[in-house]
Amino acid sequence: MSDPVPEYPIIVEGLVNRFGSFTIHQDLDLKVRRGEIIGVVGGSGTGKSVLMRSIIGLQIPAEGSIEVLGHSITEAEDDEDIDIRSRWGVLFQGGALFSTLTVGENVEVPLKQFYPELSDELRQEIARFKVQLSGLPEEAAYKYPSELSGGMKKRAGLARALALDPELLFLDEPTAGLDPIGAAAFDRLTRELKETLGLTVFLITHDLDTLYEICDRVAVLADKQVIAVGTIPELLATDHPWIQEYFNGPRGRNAKDSQDRVKGMDKLSAGSS
Repeated sequence: MSDPVPEYPIIVEGLVNRFGSFTIHQDLDLKVRRGEIIGVVGGSGTGKSVLMRSIIGLQIPAEGSIEVLGHSITEAEDDEDIDIRSRWGVLFQGGALFSTLTVGENVEVPLKQFYPELSDELRQEIARFKVQLSGLPEEAAYKYPSELSGGMKKRAGLARALALDPELLFLDEPTAGLDPIGAAAFDRLTRELKETLGLTVFLITHDLDTLYEICDRVAVLADKQVIAVGTIPELLATDHPWIQEYFNGPRGRNAKDSQDRVKGMDKLSAGSS
């Protein structure tokens, strides 16, 4: 049985990441709260994906400590490392599906790895359920990635990320390449899954609509560190030039205006009901 999820399921302290002589992170700190959707933003080259890869153990940092669900990632032994990996799911940018496997078979991959004792029938049943949980029709389980649209591939990757009933969900640019309607639908699905399954979501995005729509807090990467973490109103109260340019630029204002319109319509709807 898994340990209970701590108040801060992700704690990063003093993180240093280097590639040769180039330092991408220096003394980076970040705490993620249980049950929140935290958006991670930053300019190109600030190491958003590198940070995520460090947290899930795919990037070995030069210095610092990373604790996930109460376990050290930087000092984990092999058995402990395997156990902790079963408690998170990851949707990489583009879905990262195996092209020679059907969607259902892709979802079965982590089930085979962590629960080899499952019967083929039960494993296939779980895979079909996860496919439907991701918002795809059941018949999508029998399709190959090449037969899917971009949005369907994202959802198929999400189904695989949910295969092991994770406590943490990592999403790397989940709405990149989607049209506005598809992106909004994916945002709603993410929020619904977070609330229904009690997930903590670590979400890398450039999508300002996503930040306004579903993120409880936003962490901003700049100057090799997390320079600020908070709600969007809290970030707007800071005077860092990148934050001001990002959220107060034309796209940021459009996203805020759109969110304000949605809230206004919700209030009207509630008042007339």
